Amino acid sequence: MPSNPPLVDREELRRHSGWFIALGVVLILLGVIAIAYDVFATIASVLVFGWLLVIGGVVEIVHGVRTHRWGGFFLHLLAGLLFLVAGLLFVANPLVGALSLTLFLGAFFLVGGVFEVVGALRLRAAHWTWAVLGGVITAVLGLMLWTQWPRSGLWFIGFAVGISMIFRGWAWVMLGTLTRRDVEVAGKPRAA
Repeated sequence: MPSNPPLVDREELRRHSGWFIALGVVLILLGVIAIAYDVFATIASVLVFGWLLVIGGVVEIVHGVRTHRWGGFFLHLLAGLLFLVAGLLFVANPLVGALSLTLFLGAFFLVGGVFEVVGALRLRAAHWTWAVLGGVITAVLGLMLWTQWPRSGLWFIGFAVGISMIFRGWAWVMLGTLTRRDVEVAGKPRAA
C-alpha cells in the first residue's frame, strides 16, 4: 500500500488534467449553444426525457411480467405503464411536455422556496440569512415561471440545461487547472 495515496491520486489527476480541461471547455461551449438555442435545447431535452421514460416503462413492464408470481406484479405493471404513457406523450408532443414540465418546475420552485424561507427563519442556524436569500430567489424564480407561462415553457428547460452545462464545464476546467498547479507546487519547497 502506498505511503501517501493522496499524492498518487494527485499525480493521476495531473496526468489527465488536459482531458479535464478539454471536457470542461466542450461542456461550456455546449452550454452556450444550449442558451443561444434555448427553444431547440428545451425540445431536445424533453425528447430525451420522454425516451428515457419510454425505455424505463418497457423495462419495468418486462420485469413485472418476468416476476409475475411476486406480490408486486401489479405495482410494477402500473408503474411501467405510467412511465410508458408519460414518455410517449412527451415524445409525441415535446412542446406540450415542455410546457407542463415548466409549470411543474414553477410550482416546485415556488413552494420549495417558501419552505426554505420558513425553515431558515424558524431554525436560525449559522448564516441563516443566506438560506433565506436562497429561498426567496428560488420562490421568485418559481413565481416568474408561473407568471410568464406558457412563454417560459419554450425556453426555460433549455436555458437551465445550458446554465448547468456551463457550471459543470467550469468545474472541470478548474479541476484540471488546479490539479496541474497543485502537483507542480507540491514538488517545490514552500518559502517560509
